[in-house]
Amino acid sequence: MEVERVQAIASLPLDAIPSEFIRSEHEQPGTTTFHGPIPEVPVIDISDPDRSRVVQTITEAAIEWGFFQVVNHDIPEKVIQELQRVGKEFFELPQEEKEAVSMVPGSGSFEGYGTKLQKELEGKKAWVDFLFHNVWPSSRVNYRFWPKNPPSYKKANEEYTKHLLGVVDHMLSSLSIGLGLDGHVLKDGLGGEALELLMKINYYPPCPRPDLALGVVAHTDMSAITILVPNEVPGLQVFKDDHWFDVKYVPNALVIHIGDQLQILSNGRYKSVWHRTTVNKEKARMSWPVFCSPPGDMVVGPLPQFVTEENPAKYKAKMYKDYEYCKINKLPQ
Repeated sequence: MEVERVQAIASLPLDAIPSEFIRSEHEQPGTTTFHGPIPEVPVIDISDPDRSRVVQTITEAAIEWGFFQVVNHDIPEKVIQELQRVGKEFFELPQEEKEAVSMVPGSGSFEGYGTKLQKELEGKKAWVDFLFHNVWPSSRVNYRFWPKNPPSYKKANEEYTKHLLGVVDHMLSSLSIGLGLDGHVLKDGLGGEALELLMKINYYPPCPRPDLALGVVAHTDMSAITILVPNEVPGLQVFKDDHWFDVKYVPNALVIHIGDQLQILSNGRYKSVWHRTTVNKEKARMSWPVFCSPPGDMVVGPLPQFVTEENPAKYKAKMYKDYEYCKINKLPQ
């Protein structure tokens, strides 16, 4: 069965949008976005030679927001620009070329080009097409889902991944030290060197009714940590203090989300951030999140250091693949 892609719908001369894209009233960004003074999402310079100050700032942001941006992260600007260029070129290809790397229904894998991911309880759809593929470790990479066009796609993604691994280690060690643990403890709790990195490219076409639609609905990430490159079109929102706030675009920053697995490992000390994506009337928005997660067979639960009689475990220990299945299918954990 052929799936209708959002990019194809958006290319039609529309003044309205199909009803399945119109969110319920309590979700519509036109009425639920906060329009007063916006609190500043933390922007952290991780090149600061005072490591203890960097650790403290990251830790405070992860506890208070579950979300922050980092600058001076040592990924060269040209590496990020090349990642963005090849991703944009892929989404500008003719439809049949994109379909060559489409998801395999019923495979149990996220990898490939697609449109609908999560089960939506109200049968609604998000205004987004996407591409998923594993980028790390090499044993998990399946080039069948990597675009052949543009020809430099593979090189650009591998180069970005090589640099990103250092940022992942920096974030996880800082978050570990910030909880009073040795720097390696959180990463070890996620599988150590077996930690898996899954790239996603989100493509949000221009939308004639951005007040009614969402690119990605409100959710927390099931990963441990997500590291995201946005393009210059704003759209990311975070939920804090009972409000949806716009996140300011910071050139050359990486956006860091705390995900469910770090909330579980820390027994709730770190908070997995609720976020969503709005869309734009004139411009396509794109983003490149990389989800850093334990291997599927890894059992993740609260670390014993955070479980006491006074503070019992708040989450069940379970295999990550079981957690993932429940999350995608909206089943209780």
